[in-house]
Amino acid sequence: MTALWLAGLIRHRAARLLATSAGIALAVALIVSLGSFLSTSRATMTDRARASVAVDWQVQVAASATPQAVLKQVQTTPGVATARTVRFATSPGLQATAGGTTQTTGAAVVLGLPSDYRSVFPAQIRQLSGAPSGVLIAQQTAANLHVRPGDRVSIARAGTTPLVVTVAGVVDLPQADTLFQKVGAPPQSQPTAPPDNVVLLPDPAFSAAFAATNASVTTQVHVARNATLPSDPAAAYEAVVGAAHNLEARTAGAVLVGDNLGAALAAARSDAAYAQMLFLLLGLPGAVLAALLTSAAVGAGADRRRSEQSLLRVRGVSTGGLVRLAAAEAVLVAGLGSLIGVVGAIVVDRVFLLPSQRAGAFGVPLWWSLVGVLFALLVAAATVLVPTVRDLRQSTVADTTHAVRSGMVRLPWWLRYGLDVIFLVGAGVVFWASSGNNYSLVLAPEGVATVSVSYWAFLGPVLLWLGAAALLTRIVLVVLAHARRPLAAALRPLTGRLATPGAASLSRQRPGLARAVVLLALALSFAGSTATFNATYQQQAEADAQLTNGADVTVTEAPGSQVTPQAGSALAAVPGVRRVEPIQHRFAYVGADLQDLYGVRPATIGSATALQDGYFSGGTAAQLIGSLATRPDGILVSAETVKDFQLQPGDLLNLRLQDGLTKALKTVPFHFAGIVSEFPTAPKDSFFVANADYVAKATGNNTVGAFLLDTGGTDQKAVAARVQAKLGPTAAVTDITSTRGRVGSSLTSVDLSGLTRLELTFAILLAVAAGGLVLGIGLAERRRSLAIMSVLGARRKQLRGLVLGEGMLITVGGLIGGIAIGATLSLMLVKVLTGVFDPPPSSLAVPVAYLVATGVAVTAALGVAATVGARASTRPAVEELREL
Repeated sequence: MTALWLAGLIRHRAARLLATSAGIALAVALIVSLGSFLSTSRATMTDRARASVAVDWQVQVAASATPQAVLKQVQTTPGVATARTVRFATSPGLQATAGGTTQTTGAAVVLGLPSDYRSVFPAQIRQLSGAPSGVLIAQQTAANLHVRPGDRVSIARAGTTPLVVTVAGVVDLPQADTLFQKVGAPPQSQPTAPPDNVVLLPDPAFSAAFAATNASVTTQVHVARNATLPSDPAAAYEAVVGAAHNLEARTAGAVLVGDNLGAALAAARSDAAYAQMLFLLLGLPGAVLAALLTSAAVGAGADRRRSEQSLLRVRGVSTGGLVRLAAAEAVLVAGLGSLIGVVGAIVVDRVFLLPSQRAGAFGVPLWWSLVGVLFALLVAAATVLVPTVRDLRQSTVADTTHAVRSGMVRLPWWLRYGLDVIFLVGAGVVFWASSGNNYSLVLAPEGVATVSVSYWAFLGPVLLWLGAAALLTRIVLVVLAHARRPLAAALRPLTGRLATPGAASLSRQRPGLARAVVLLALALSFAGSTATFNATYQQQAEADAQLTNGADVTVTEAPGSQVTPQAGSALAAVPGVRRVEPIQHRFAYVGADLQDLYGVRPATIGSATALQDGYFSGGTAAQLIGSLATRPDGILVSAETVKDFQLQPGDLLNLRLQDGLTKALKTVPFHFAGIVSEFPTAPKDSFFVANADYVAKATGNNTVGAFLLDTGGTDQKAVAARVQAKLGPTAAVTDITSTRGRVGSSLTSVDLSGLTRLELTFAILLAVAAGGLVLGIGLAERRRSLAIMSVLGARRKQLRGLVLGEGMLITVGGLIGGIAIGATLSLMLVKVLTGVFDPPPSSLAVPVAYLVATGVAVTAALGVAATVGARASTRPAVEELREL
């Protein structure tokens, strides 16, 4: 019996089965794709964190311990691939004579490195010029001393004569912050910046130079680990930190471990938590929407299903037999949907993702495939089996359809109890409550393995989504019940005299039409909110790179160099450079506090770098930067300084800056003009922004600290290379492409790009399916009604007009509802996920092209469905009724 029933469904109801399976397949493909991508991304985050550090551990040897014994113990520690001893000494200063002048620096750090250090830790040192071995000096040191390979440098030593060495090469130390960290000190006690003067000596030369001096020598063992780590960053962090603590415990206080790998994994675990949040907030609604689409596809044939059940009961099939037939149908559509969905997920993995983001050579992980199959079974049971059981418990078909055919507005129970209003009010309450901690949803305290995620905040968008859908359902039902005359007037150009009965027909079909409108609106809101969130994130990731680097290409001059703004003309001649903007970098005392001061040209600073309104308080970027031009002694102050010194607009602010002639501190008056929280190249805490001409006039010094180069957003790396070749190693040249990869989190550079492609692809598919499929199935199920209208005298043109009018109603209602829900949901998502953005956005980035393309695709799908339905309505009524 069951096999015969399924065979009959396949022969005579294949289109309905495929439509139901298509909805399940979309849900399965989305879940499996997002889930497998999430797993792969976590593993990628761990790998990227591991590759981002030059030295995994810096094991500092206590003064009472023997370095050789510590080295031996470290080398025998499980998970240690190799270890090398590095020694640090301090020097009172360096001196060099070059070009007829003598330069002297302040305190310097001298390192003693083993001969194979650079091959063991290749990311620690980057060669700029000269030989890769021998005496090496850092780029900043070379700029301070005005020396190059072949020049001689004198290293002062405490208690003895200076050591004179010949420079073999100039190098860069990309990870100087960690190399010169204070091992064992808390983050707030770490040096604010690495030393400016660094000399690298071969280990034998270091031993000879500092063996008989009074210099304090610190010994570290630098470690590279090869232990296999868990793919999840949080678990990997726990494993690495535990291993570091184990080493400290086994050496009985002889060492302190500077865990660079653990610090990198600590940041990655936070990114992984946010990736999981994005999966929940941006991915699962799509799966739920696909399930609702399946339910709508099944619900469109509810009357036909009840008729079939009645015929089967007349032929003697028991209630249990009907339930078994429904269960078999549910398993059939679930199996077919799962197969299509998993295959679709594999295709997505191969086509839409980068090789580094794919689940693997053999497709999606088995675990997520099983999750997708389980979800398919649940959806099939909820949409096919449960309605059958419910219908069997009801007494008659007339009881279930009386409310629909009556002239009264019979709202569903959940609308009669006002759940739409309750949901929306609840969303507002949760959203307001989440603002108490500034929407900090992920907490990853240093030294604590557990990542705390505030899932409570998820309730706000969920309630908003549910409440908006319920409210739109209420609006559509009420409008269709009480707006028959306006509806008839709108239908009259398409249906003529059939407008009034056509409007009455649409009013009686309001539950199905409301379902179609709401599904389309939810699909469009999913597409719109996802696209807007992703576009805003990409906008802010680019803004973060702009803030850090300053511009497309930035040239930072060596401290103390006397470079004037006129030197920018030479940079403007470099191919690829469109605009050059000089920027001053000074240091100013406010009270006893020393802070960075940036002098800018108000009229042109915005032409070379992006300034967002969100960087400023009390006005827009243009207004506050422009105020520096109208009042040259105006100054923009960071929010922290404003709070610390209780400043009010217009307050006099006396800063002490270095005079250009005497080098002594000089008091320069400014007036507080506004608050700045972010500025290109500036630190994130305390700084000032002032008028460069005023600063130059007040101090008698017009030298600049950096040049911001605009390349039009293209060829940044190539332009940076040409500028570096022109200036030589004394100037630091950075490009935004390299900075973007350095400052961007693993979430930015790995996960979101792939997540965007997945979500936007499925968003369009869901929107098209919600519009075209639901309308098409609904029209197919109403062929009998159209045939009866034809028998009663309706003309073919009028029937076509009625079908097209129904399609237009769904299109207009879905578009209006989708825009409203999508815009509100986008604002809430961006606000709730503020922690993902750095810096927070001042406005949303609306991807107009994508949204227009989605609207066109959905309208086209609805148009095709309506056209097909209109053609079907012109078939002879007798033929149509015979088939039905």
